[in-house]
Amino acid sequence: MALILNPNEWDGECFAFAGRDIILRKDGNALKFDDLRLIKKILNGGDFIEEKEYNYCAMETKSTENLPGNYMLKPIRNCFAEKEMEETLRISRAKAIVNWINDNRFCSSCGSALSNHATLSALECPQCKKLIFPRIEPCIIVLVKKGEEILLARHVQRNQDIYACIAGFMEAGESAEQAVKREILEETGIKVKNICYKGSQSWPFPAQLMLAFTAEYESGEIKIQPDELSDARWFNIHDNPATPPPGSIAYKLIHNEL
Repeated sequence: MALILNPNEWDGECFAFAGRDIILRKDGNALKFDDLRLIKKILNGGDFIEEKEYNYCAMETKSTENLPGNYMLKPIRNCFAEKEMEETLRISRAKAIVNWINDNRFCSSCGSALSNHATLSALECPQCKKLIFPRIEPCIIVLVKKGEEILLARHVQRNQDIYACIAGFMEAGESAEQAVKREILEETGIKVKNICYKGSQSWPFPAQLMLAFTAEYESGEIKIQPDELSDARWFNIHDNPATPPPGSIAYKLIHNEL
């Protein structure tokens, strides 16, 4: 199904994003296309993006300084905890596609401005005919277990005072299981065994697909990679520190919901 930029009308589901937040009506009603038009006009938002196959129209704004009083911001991750699977699929898809469109304006081969493909959810170069499809960046996230203890870490790039699972991007040529072993060893000095896949989650910030695993401790002492982690410790499974809130697959791993 082709993407459509800036449709004139839309009667399906509507989403407006601002960074990691979604814009909602304070009265609890769903956004309509007129809401998107108003938000785009007042906040100088980006293109409308429509995908009939997924029944949504979406747009994003960089600023919320003049957001009208009848709208509010809500973290997108909260929607993942509160809404049904089909709804979160559309939200994740819409956010990921908006990010992708914003990051792909010109052809990486010849520099020409890209345009929508006539029949596919893809961008096409009118000069060299290169096709650019929405990207997905696979990541692994792992809960390491050692008897009644689990390995949790504080990440340097987080500004929250929480402990979470070890996670990282897969590298070219790796299997997911190889990425699990490498990331844990690089970041903590720990070797693991008995890697078990538990589930996955779209995490469109901007385009991650989180592949969740558990693994068992094999050997080694904790020695953190300081440019990635500020701390890593073994915690009793019944006495966890502050961890990610509901809405992420990290929460489900730590709280044994997978």
